[in-house]
Amino acid sequence: MSDYSQANIPLQSVAVTKSGNNTTSGNHNDDVTREIALTMADAAADRKAGDVLILFVADVSYLADYFLVITGYSKAQVRAIAEAIEHKVETEWQRRPLRTEGKSEGSWVLQDYGELIVHIMMPREREFYNLEAFWGHAERIELPKSVDSGG
Repeated sequence: MSDYSQANIPLQSVAVTKSGNNTTSGNHNDDVTREIALTMADAAADRKAGDVLILFVADVSYLADYFLVITGYSKAQVRAIAEAIEHKVETEWQRRPLRTEGKSEGSWVLQDYGELIVHIMMPREREFYNLEAFWGHAERIELPKSVDSGG
């Protein structure tokens, strides 16, 4: 049994994807990460994304500090949102995702920036996987009015 558990726990990815910075509320790195999350939300809104949600998950998960959950209404729009986020974050913050998955399929694109994980999903996938409910105990970050897009 212990061999099975060890073989299936991605211990390496925790060290690689976690920034190692203290995520205590109020520190400088958390402020920067929050601003990057807001930049991502703004880029998604520029591509008419729906239901943009930022969750602060650092207090309830070791996976990341923030999750963004975003709806795109076509595969082309999902890809366009992903491209817009990559471009804006690279331009404004000189950051690129560590990994990107799902771009070729286009129904759910995941962008892993280490302390930020972005999920851009078609409505069917978003409803089925319901990440908002799964991470419902995480703090929801209020979006500026220019980004808030009730979908």
